[in-house]
Amino acid sequence: MGRSKLEKFKVIGERRNVVEPRKENFKQLKGLWSEDFFGNNHELILEIGCGKGDYTVGLANLFPNKNFIGVDIKGARLWKGSSLAEENGLTNVGFLRTFIEEITEHFAENEVSELWVTFPDPRPRLGEEKKRLTSPRFMNMYKQLVKPGGTIHFKTDNLELFDYTLELLQKAGEKNLIFTHDLYASDLQHHTLGIQTTYERKFLGEGIPIKYLQFEV
Repeated sequence: MGRSKLEKFKVIGERRNVVEPRKENFKQLKGLWSEDFFGNNHELILEIGCGKGDYTVGLANLFPNKNFIGVDIKGARLWKGSSLAEENGLTNVGFLRTFIEEITEHFAENEVSELWVTFPDPRPRLGEEKKRLTSPRFMNMYKQLVKPGGTIHFKTDNLELFDYTLELLQKAGEKNLIFTHDLYASDLQHHTLGIQTTYERKFLGEGIPIKYLQFEV
């Protein structure tokens, strides 16, 4: 039988690779993640809404000389990601438990080199547009954090969310915007580095094409 949520919350409360409201360094690392949390000067990459941390841990495995932070509000999910990081002996990956609405309270302007938004809740209902993690509200936050020349990536199975996001970015005239409605039938696969989330594998198994885009800040 798996651990209960309360057990998982206790575990992440004792783990150094998780930053959350109960800890002294919560909201104390803005502008200092690489220096104070990782103890180096390597570039910093974020995954927004990281869930169980598949992408964050996958990226950290591929790039040991970069620092990675997965951001999510669900403690049980972060327990899984932080456990994977520990099992793989990764010291270049951490997790932040917070609401995405508060992301600019945790990271300084231009502190991030690259940002990933992977399979967020599509929020399809009327009146939920502002809650979509690719809405103008959130995109403006991300662009504050990512330094000039940095890249923002977006992957989803949801056609409506993808087309909504793509239209917004095209209207905004974002630089070097590239996209595909079927990642694995395109020549853009190398941009996603072969990493697949739990949700992505599920959708692929159901025959749902994966949509992908990226643009330069």
